[in-house]
Amino acid sequence: MEFKRFNYQPLSPDELEDINHLRIIVERAVADGKLSKQEMECIKIAMRRNIQITFEKLVICREHIWDKIQTGELEYSWW
Repeated sequence: MEFKRFNYQPLSPDELEDINHLRIIVERAVADGKLSKQEMECIKIAMRRNIQITFEKLVICREHIWDKIQTGELEYSWW
């Protein structure tokens, strides 16, 4: 599914840095095909960095975590 943003504003350098930081954390966390509770907590902290959860951050989590959990590519173990 593709989402469109009607009020899109170009991202600032700080926002781009935050998004890149989150992407790195998520990619490292899911690299082994498993996602632990501790890794998920680190991701949540990174998402809230600068007190702003952006559309781009949600897309990263959807693509790298939730879509892979649904297809079975990623296991989660935080229950």
